Amino acid sequence: MRKEIIINSTANEIRIAITEEGKLAELFVETPEKERMVGDIYVGKVAKVMAGIQAAFIDIGLQQDAFLHFSDIGNSLGQYNSMLNDEEVDTDEDDDESEQADERPQHAESDSPRNSSRKPRHQEPRKYEVNLTKGQEIIVQITKEPVGKKGVRVTSEVSLPGRFLVLLPFDGKVGISKKITSFKEKRRLRKLVRSILPATFGVIVRTNAENQDEKLFLQDLEQLLTTWKEIEKTVKSEQAPALLYKDMATTSSVIRDLFSDEINRVVLDNKKLYKEIKAYVNVFSPVMADKIEFYGKREPLFDALGIEKEIATTLARKVWLKSGGYIILDPTEAMMVVDVNSGRYAAKQEQELNSLRTNLEAAREICRQIRLRDLGGIIVIDFIDVEEEKNRKKIFDEMKKEFRRDRAKATILPLTDFCLMQITRQRIRQSIIHSFTEPCPVCGGSGMVQSKTTIMSNMERWLRRFRTESHEHRLILRAHPSMLEYLRDGGIFSRLTMMMIRFRVVITAEEDRTLMIDELHFISRKQDKDITQEFIN
Repeated sequence: MRKEIIINSTANEIRIAITEEGKLAELFVETPEKERMVGDIYVGKVAKVMAGIQAAFIDIGLQQDAFLHFSDIGNSLGQYNSMLNDEEVDTDEDDDESEQADERPQHAESDSPRNSSRKPRHQEPRKYEVNLTKGQEIIVQITKEPVGKKGVRVTSEVSLPGRFLVLLPFDGKVGISKKITSFKEKRRLRKLVRSILPATFGVIVRTNAENQDEKLFLQDLEQLLTTWKEIEKTVKSEQAPALLYKDMATTSSVIRDLFSDEINRVVLDNKKLYKEIKAYVNVFSPVMADKIEFYGKREPLFDALGIEKEIATTLARKVWLKSGGYIILDPTEAMMVVDVNSGRYAAKQEQELNSLRTNLEAAREICRQIRLRDLGGIIVIDFIDVEEEKNRKKIFDEMKKEFRRDRAKATILPLTDFCLMQITRQRIRQSIIHSFTEPCPVCGGSGMVQSKTTIMSNMERWLRRFRTESHEHRLILRAHPSMLEYLRDGGIFSRLTMMMIRFRVVITAEEDRTLMIDELHFISRKQDKDITQEFIN
């Protein structure tokens, strides 16, 4: 499979696209307002310990306190255990467990502690014993960026990812990525690492290290150890809460973590960024330096490669399929709901076969959209009904096959009798749609506002309370122009006129474009002040 990393840079935004066979598969966006936070290390103070939910809230100086689950605390707060969420590892040379290495050194964190999926409801949650007190200082590392109203998630099991190694301070373990399958290579890497690793430190050897030279290992390890020593110095000089270590920006981290032999080329349109990345790769992977290209043509890079059009689908609620069917993606507070529709592909003959074909095509596109939008948490898919069990299994197998490309951990359940599929997917940062959009100031993100009829009914109820409790008869009404247009409709016997007659009050209407459509303000002429809140039930 041909894979490419395409990086477009402007003054206010950097966009990194990962394409597979020329089709957009993943997208990262970094702006000054939304910098990458995963991997940052802080010294914080325990703000609250809540044994009932097996968690503590840590003040690290951000707007919201960080969430620390008890399962993310090592055996000792002064010693850090192995970061198994970075890459699943072999810690025994004779281990024959399945290979499920996670290639993201982002302290990969799911919505459930220590697991990429939610635990079945019938399972008793494990109890963790910790010794945390309010006001206690603690070093933590961000594993998941804030999502909605939730703050960042952190762990006390600190690790530092490099190009070939992940340094585990105060942990003597040496782990090897399970994606390295050669027993001989595993033994070589383990022996090499143990010969150069200082006492009390541990490492995870990453997949990129396979068949690499000892010199590159030493460079990577020395850089990580130097970084850790600087963190130790900063701890002694800083007072909690404080930032101890800022991980690489998105662009640099993508090159560090994803630029491997599988990538055919990296294309950039920013000369400065091109030189920086070229210099980095020349040090750590000189044989791959020729894969880095600078794009200097007049036509925008993403336009030239057709990526701009594909990005538009990440903002669309409806995504069309080649067959004429389509999928609808609707976010809710607790989950993402995906609906599959046959559209123009619906046919009376061979209904079961047509439904299966549409579902299989939809399964491939849904997996792509999940990766592209970086959807996490619970995802429920409503496929078109198929009656035969073997067809449901084909859809299930297709989803599992497509998810093998996904670096995030996911749990996929078979289709129910109603052709519903449940998926839980690892969530590390907000969905990509949050990088391009913000909630509508009118509807608050719901997509709906009160009807003008409802607003007028609310106005009538306000006037009834006002006339019952007050002896005043003259008001000024300030409202959005479109609402006043509705109230004035009808000429002499307009809705506003009829209300004034009914409640025996004189209302002078004034337009205010700064107000929301459903926002009304009543001003007392006698008191010359806003009295709206005084008569709201």
